[in-house]
Amino acid sequence: MIHKSRMTARMEGDFAVFLIGMRINKPLLIHKWLPVMAAMPRMLKELYTQPELGLLSHEMWFSRTLILVQYWRSLDSLLAYAKARNAEHLPAWQSFNQAIGTDGSVGIWHETYVAKPGSYENIYGNMPPFGLGKAGTLVEAKSGLQSASGRISRTLSP
Repeated sequence: MIHKSRMTARMEGDFAVFLIGMRINKPLLIHKWLPVMAAMPRMLKELYTQPELGLLSHEMWFSRTLILVQYWRSLDSLLAYAKARNAEHLPAWQSFNQAIGTDGSVGIWHETYVAKPGSYENIYGNMPPFGLGKAGTLVEAKSGLQSASGRISRTLSP
């Protein structure tokens, strides 16, 4: 559903934004990058079938560099998943290190940010629920939420 009015997302409390991706440095070495690319759908399936792990939502883009933006209930949830011995992440990480390590064929990266109420803002116009708007609660951007400064200065909680 496309929201034709300007919308903004509200989140309750702190949350984590996790950017993660891979870069195909040697495109002809399909046997190197395809297993890395295939690991992420397994992790996402696990995370969506077990919402108690803390993933709220994600967006993904494909190109030479694959990028995922993930929204997590908390930094603690994200870190617990990364370390969980019974989850999909650790075997994928170990497999990457064994198959690729530092050979330069596939690059991987991530960045983590913790957002607190009043420290972020967002706007969506003529968009379906997307990004933080899919992870949180969308409200119409009115009554002091029309400008970026108005949205960021408000404590954003439902």
